[in-house]
Order: sequence, then structure tokens, then C-alpha cells
Amino acid sequence: MREVREEALAFWLREPGVGEIRKVAVPEPGVGEVFVRTLWSGISRGTETLVFRGGVPVSEYQMMRAPFQEGDFPAPVKYGYLSVGLVEDGPPVLAGRTVFCLYPHQTAYVVPSNAVAVVPEGVPPARAVLAGTVETAVNALWDAAPLVGDRIAVVGAGMVGCCVARLLAGIPGVHVTLVDVDCERAETAAALGVEFATPGTATGDRDLVLHASATSAGLQLALDLLADEATVIELSWYGDARVTLPLGGSFHSRRLALRASRVGPVSPARRGRRSRADRLALALRLLRDPVFDALLTGSAPFADLPGVMARLTSGELPALCHTINYQGG
Repeated sequence: MREVREEALAFWLREPGVGEIRKVAVPEPGVGEVFVRTLWSGISRGTETLVFRGGVPVSEYQMMRAPFQEGDFPAPVKYGYLSVGLVEDGPPVLAGRTVFCLYPHQTAYVVPSNAVAVVPEGVPPARAVLAGTVETAVNALWDAAPLVGDRIAVVGAGMVGCCVARLLAGIPGVHVTLVDVDCERAETAAALGVEFATPGTATGDRDLVLHASATSAGLQLALDLLADEATVIELSWYGDARVTLPLGGSFHSRRLALRASRVGPVSPARRGRRSRADRLALALRLLRDPVFDALLTGSAPFADLPGVMARLTSGELPALCHTINYQGG
């Protein structure tokens, strides 16, 4: 049995819709491990609220497991994957460094050294919680292969959609429109340097559409916005929600394409030349861009996390990325 270093606190889903803070024993780090003191974590609103309400289909229990998840779906389960902390003990190359880790919401933890990525200079720890979401956006662009001068729409202005839109905006000549039902997202789009439209005002003839609204209506709109023979890249995770599309219309006659993207494996377009570590390191470097702070729309102390997760899931608390601050004790 390993020697216990200290007792930490962790957020657990006790049952669907009910979260709680539990005490957990954190061991002394062994050879090749690091002890991390958490500074910030981020709530991946789409996936984590789906988990919180118990919406993971039985068929996807294994695929949806987070790297350091404890317990099993639907509950009790310790889930999450956007953690930033300070290495208090470990190899000299990492000791004292701020790192990102795909770890659940917990005040301190021990993981293998290769499970953390150093946060570059110029990236504040709170912004660094977006690394996992920006990594998803990087993989999406590798899958989508946008070209210079493309007319592109991103349907769904959540965390993933906003990160995708910002990366697309950096490609020369690309015209990007972020589409969402919430008109308040227009301010976010402006901060990201892209245009904004509602479903009723979005124009079509798009060379590429990336869909991230996790709704049937959003996916149908994404197909409707395409030019002939163009492609929708599907980024949404629907969980146990059914998706209905009327594909008996122009889908076949216009030779439209619908293709999925996911963040797990590296995109086939780069799999032979980039590792997951390479992809995450790239995401962290991209976060030197201060514009990403526009996605940090709320914060709360760790002790408030059970209530915050419930309010995010119910929709009472609107947010893109809600951050959790561990530095108040």
C-alpha cells in the first residue's frame, strides 16, 4: 500500500443530478510521477452537464470514460478533464511548473509525468483550462481541411464552436460566420473576430460548415447552409438524444456530405506525423491569444461546484466555460 501524502477534496456525481464533495487520499508520488496542486479547473459544459444528468448511453460507457475517471456511469462517478495546477513534487524538469492535465475536479492529485503538459509562458492558468477544448478545435480543423478563401459557417456558439471559429479566423481570406440562436453570442463573435448570424439570418452557399450545437435543428441548418457537394463536419456529442434529419430532400441531389470529428484519436490527416502530446502542446501555444478570455464567462470557488454544476445543467446559469478557482482554500 502506498503512503498517503495528504487528504484532498474531489467532486463526485453521487447520482444523476446530484453532485457532492468527497475526501480522497492522495499518495506520495513515485518514480516518474508528479504531485499537482490544482489552481483552476474548467467545466466542459456540453459533455459534463450531459454526464451530470445521466445522459451517457450504455453503449458509450467505455468510449466516454475520461482518462482519470473513477467510478462508472451513470453514477457514482468522478468525471472531468480540464485541470490546471502547480507541480509541487516530481522530476526537476517539471517541479514548480504550471501544467495542464486531463484530470477531474480535485484539489490535488498524483499522475504519471507524461500525463501533464507544461503551460507555456504567456498563458494565464485560468485561460489554460481551455486547452482541451482548443485541442478539440485543432483536431476538427485537421479533419475539415479548410482552404484559403473559404466561406465557412460554424453552427453552435458553445465552447467548441467558439474555439473552432477563432482558429478558422486566422486562415488568410477565410470568411467565418458563427451561428447561434442566442443573440447575446454576437458580442462573443465580435471578440473572436468573426461575423455572427442567427438561424434566420445566416446565408448559405458555404464551402464548409462545422456543426457544434448538439441539436437536430442545428445539424439540419448546417446542411442547408452548404454549397453543392460541400461538407458538414459534425462536432456535437448528443449522448442519449435522438437526432432526426429529413434527408429525403436535396441531400442526395446536391451530393452533400456529413462527416464526424472527435478529439480522441489524432485526425487521420495528421495521425502519422503528430501525437496526442503534439496536439495538446499546439493547443496550449495557441492559447497565448488573449482573445480566448472571451470564453471564460464565469467563475466560482471549488466548494460551490455541486450547485454550479446543477445550475449549468438546468440552464439557470448561462456560460461558455465556467471556471473553478481552488486558490481560496
